[in-house]
Amino acid sequence: MPRPPDVTATVAAMPGSIYSTSAARDSAPRVRPCPLNVGDTWFQPFEGGRMEDLSGSDYPELNRYTATRGIDPLIDAIVEKVRERNGLQCERASVMVSAGATAGLSCAVGMLAAAEEEVLILAPFWPLIRGITQTFRAKPVEVPFFDRVDSAEAAVEAVRERLSPKSVALYVSTPSNPTGRVIPEDWLQALAELARSENLWLISDEVYEDYVYTGQHVSLGRFAPERTISAYSFSKAYGMAGNRTGYLVGPPEAIAQAGKIATHSFYSAPTAGQVAGLRAIRDGQPWVDRARESYRLAGAAAAAELGLPAPQGSTFLFVNAAAALDERGVEGMLADCLEDGVAVAPGASCGRDYATWLRLCYTSAPPEEVEVAISKLAKRLAAR
Repeated sequence: MPRPPDVTATVAAMPGSIYSTSAARDSAPRVRPCPLNVGDTWFQPFEGGRMEDLSGSDYPELNRYTATRGIDPLIDAIVEKVRERNGLQCERASVMVSAGATAGLSCAVGMLAAAEEEVLILAPFWPLIRGITQTFRAKPVEVPFFDRVDSAEAAVEAVRERLSPKSVALYVSTPSNPTGRVIPEDWLQALAELARSENLWLISDEVYEDYVYTGQHVSLGRFAPERTISAYSFSKAYGMAGNRTGYLVGPPEAIAQAGKIATHSFYSAPTAGQVAGLRAIRDGQPWVDRARESYRLAGAAAAAELGLPAPQGSTFLFVNAAAALDERGVEGMLADCLEDGVAVAPGASCGRDYATWLRLCYTSAPPEEVEVAISKLAKRLAAR
């Protein structure tokens, strides 16, 4: 039992930063580098959805708490959106607005996984999901997937190999952060059937649903609605990361339980962020369409420069830098990139098997800046 100044072993083992290593931080240049290490957008939100567009005279309760589940007009808009666009069964009790999708996913994991139980995570993965699982004293089990699997049958087998009696949930992200892959519909259906046969919960991270460049986005909950918790984000969809607003959709009984964690952690999502999210659902589609095309072009150009296939979706590329590493390993590469004015994230934050990989976001700065940064990175990767 920890006593001052000690903390729990679980927290002590968690990394303090997921997007850079200690060596890279220690060698940070004075001039801010091009921030390819963080998943964000250089676009401002659409006019009408920015913070300066919100007024206390229009929304007199803007400075107050909302109901813990979210404001009624936003919940109603989400129900309509999820039914029409995602093809999911949804009612008001199926929805919980959260302080970003990160908080929503935390509530989902905390509700589903007890201490020492296992959450299977398709790897490489969004870096925070591993730490979220550890926060609730559950065990993240990494399933090598996106760079290993080529069929629905192989997808099922990859997960089945990691199953144990302690497995309680499977985390699936599509479009994928960090690989840019979009999981095909038949794979999702096969994974849902596996979850049903093994009595697993499904946690479906769909925050990049609006950014698919090849194929189409399919919501996992269509195939196993009784056991799927889906997460969505205004941050990624509409360039509103700072607003910290997202939402969960799932069986009403499960959402009610997730709401207990929400109430006792963030209480309610930011009021202004919820109002901006409501405006986004109503008026933000033209912005999304413009951003999608810009992102598609930026991703294809970055991939071509790095000798990679164009991303199918999301806003990321995942690069194996093994051939370019010296005796310093990936930490040395990150430090060298910072000297060039380029910040990228270490692949190990996305899975233990990816210690020689780099993750980069090609939408975090204007296209002309990203183009220069990618060119510098390409030279580093080709240097050895």
